[in-house]
Amino acid sequence: MRQIVLDTETTGLNPRSGDRIIEVGCVELVNRQLSGNNFHRYINPERDSEEGALAVHGLTTEFLSDKPKFAEIAAELRDYLNGAEVIIHNAPFDIGFLDAEFKRLDIPPLTQQISGVIDTLVQAKEMHPGKRNSLDSLCDRYGISNAHRALHGALLDAELLAEVYLAMTRGQNSLSMDLGDDADGDGAGVALELVPLADILLLAADPAELAQHEIALNSLDKEMRGTSLWRLAAN
Repeated sequence: MRQIVLDTETTGLNPRSGDRIIEVGCVELVNRQLSGNNFHRYINPERDSEEGALAVHGLTTEFLSDKPKFAEIAAELRDYLNGAEVIIHNAPFDIGFLDAEFKRLDIPPLTQQISGVIDTLVQAKEMHPGKRNSLDSLCDRYGISNAHRALHGALLDAELLAEVYLAMTRGQNSLSMDLGDDADGDGAGVALELVPLADILLLAADPAELAQHEIALNSLDKEMRGTSLWRLAAN
């Protein structure tokens, strides 16, 4: 399975008012492994960035003035993304800008060029309702260092998002069961071999382990501002 984690930086917030893409960063995952086959381009937007956007990404008009225009990198980007499942944080934003750029060149929308889109912001809101789910917040939640992220950058943010996505979805495939070939597709004739369990060895926790467990429970209680289910279950 080929997935592309994608991020863009832009001159502003609204492609319909003429804002343009100034940076595209992509990280490739193949079977949930980083392949190292990344895509990164700075782009001359042929206009200035809005003051608020410039404060976020720091990419000045002077820096971008000698970079290729989007039309010059469009074919390369399309070939890179072709057929992949694309992972984006707040997908409507980046897709809206990419579609606006493609439309200028009479190129079909992004969703017609790829196999699907995963929006990690939607996923995060479902997994962590009522909590902050920005990329920085998710990095903190999953223990991913973003100390080197002084300013937003498309490739850096795509790399961080790739780590966040893998952490968010870790183990989601671990419960699948391979039942072997089933030509009829109805499960008939599939036999599961039952393997006897070995004797279970029970080891009691030592005092140091019990102390660490108590620290973990105290942390849970503090985070939820109450009594965790672990303590209730023990009573």
